[in-house]
Amino acid sequence: MLSEQGSKNFGAYLDRTLRVVRLDLFRRFKEIGVDITPEQWIIISSLYKKNGQSQSDLGALSFKNAPTISRIIDLLCEKGLTVRERFDGEKRRYKVVLTEKGVEMVEQILPEILISREEGWEGLSDEDYNHFMRILNQIFENLKAKN
Repeated sequence: MLSEQGSKNFGAYLDRTLRVVRLDLFRRFKEIGVDITPEQWIIISSLYKKNGQSQSDLGALSFKNAPTISRIIDLLCEKGLTVRERFDGEKRRYKVVLTEKGVEMVEQILPEILISREEGWEGLSDEDYNHFMRILNQIFENLKAKN
């Protein structure tokens, strides 16, 4: 049997942390009466920063595959938060645009997101954050190269 002694079992800790972050966001969204998921939030917040991105750009930014990002965008369109528009002069490529309703939702949610981040990062410094991001990125690069 494979022994875990000496191994770095970081996956379970990443999963545990991601789960509690997602639960916190779901709770906050529900409390303010917003019907979106954390995955949908990633897309609409990306569009809020830079509206009119392609579906493939949004997928790359959110680390989601094409079918998953397509489903998320479909749901956001059904909710009236985004629309797909053709890029000028292109027949097959679409950009995703945040609607006025989507902009209003982002502005409603953003204060809660910032509070969640502050509470989650309580007791930790900017230096801790920089180390954390460096470590996460290194793990990502180490394993991405093998997959």
